[in-house]
Amino acid sequence: MRESPRPFVAPRPSNDPHEANAGDWRPILTKRKGATKHKLLTERIIADIDAEILPVHTQMPTHRDLARRLGVSVQTVSLSYKEAERRGYLQGEVGRGTFVRSRVTEKADRFMLDRDPGEIVDLSIVRAIYTETHEHASRTAMGQLAQADNSAFMRPCRPIAGLDQHRAAAQVWLKGLGVDAAKDRILVTNGAAHGLFLAIAAIVRPGEVVLTENLTDHGIIGLANLLGFTLRGLPTDREGILVEAFEEACLAGDVTALVLVPSLGNPTSHVMGAERRLAVAEIARRHGIYVVEDEVYKPLLETPLPAFTELLPDLGFFVTSFTKTVLTGLRIGYLVVPPQYSIRVASIMRVTTWSATNLPAEITTRWIEDGTAQNLIRVQRQEIRARQALVADVLGEHIAQTHSLSLCAWLRVPPRWTEEGLVRALAQKNIAVTPSDPFVAGGGHTGGIRICIGGRLSHVSLGRSLQTIAHTFEQLPPVFDVGSIA
Repeated sequence: MRESPRPFVAPRPSNDPHEANAGDWRPILTKRKGATKHKLLTERIIADIDAEILPVHTQMPTHRDLARRLGVSVQTVSLSYKEAERRGYLQGEVGRGTFVRSRVTEKADRFMLDRDPGEIVDLSIVRAIYTETHEHASRTAMGQLAQADNSAFMRPCRPIAGLDQHRAAAQVWLKGLGVDAAKDRILVTNGAAHGLFLAIAAIVRPGEVVLTENLTDHGIIGLANLLGFTLRGLPTDREGILVEAFEEACLAGDVTALVLVPSLGNPTSHVMGAERRLAVAEIARRHGIYVVEDEVYKPLLETPLPAFTELLPDLGFFVTSFTKTVLTGLRIGYLVVPPQYSIRVASIMRVTTWSATNLPAEITTRWIEDGTAQNLIRVQRQEIRARQALVADVLGEHIAQTHSLSLCAWLRVPPRWTEEGLVRALAQKNIAVTPSDPFVAGGGHTGGIRICIGGRLSHVSLGRSLQTIAHTFEQLPPVFDVGSIA
């Protein structure tokens, strides 16, 4: 016969981080349909830690002891401890036991955890911020799909441009980005890079000239090498390409297309205002220049801005995706093409990828319909603003250009330092950043280094890394660059 529950005795406070223990802690597991015992126990552990019933540094009962108290298997307790540890609430120490882990802040997300200082802090890649909200949304979607009839999207292999229900959801999403396109002008793609390739492959031949920003996303630079066209970078300011420079380049008479990132452009975070968009569109119209707008970051903006595909219905291509704004692994995008290019682009898609992958497209469609996608973007905006505030506070004097909703910041190179020297110096301190070289498509820029603030990075870890960058910037460089010595 199992003994009756005893009152909980709170752990005794102690200055010794490992002296407090969970005493007679006996969580009550309320049965819930569909919930396993280890899930109920995990939820109880997390709830009691959040409520400070189990304070920081409290030593948890052994697996066997807690299993005996609750009348469950040791495996159930082990699974719960492991899951709580994965979420950052517990920490196992070999030979000592399991302890309640110190949180970054009371409001810190469960995935914004301190990292081992020996690990590389990777600020070199632009990626969406990932929080437990994203994890929960992903798990919920997978669970719903597991219980549903998936034949509607798992069996078809046509149409190439995307299933009707997926393109209908795309119409809704695109309207929120200022694009009102008929369904037959929309192709579902495997992300923005895929859409960019399809658009350029449809309109540009080897040897032809394509214009872009003088500092631009390295994807278009790679496509120039792959497809054999000539890429020319135009001078820019805080709104992107200069109107006068675009006009001058068009007058040369050998330009086929303009490819640009008008919103939160990588790496400088520029945002092209409405007036300049209208001016650029007018020049493109007069000279018959195709405009391919890579708007992967536009969903983050809260101010409506015109789309070139609306201003230039016969010349404009619109590309966007969900990887940088909703969820990194949601590699689905939309490409909007001029009406006369629907068949041509679909044929290119058929011989390269056949079609986009229906499974992530289905998740995307469901998230558009139930509001999850917009909610995750709100989470992104809130956290980006918080991280950009840290960047401004620590590196304000070194910022050449950024934006409060950008996932990166462009920094000036201090006097006497070189970009390569800074990158190597920071790498020695386990911080990875990117110099200007991968982004250079033309002259007229002063260079810099890019830092990225997305991913699972905690505020504490980000702040510590920014302080290290600031301290390095203030130092004099070495007398010689040991990295160049064999």
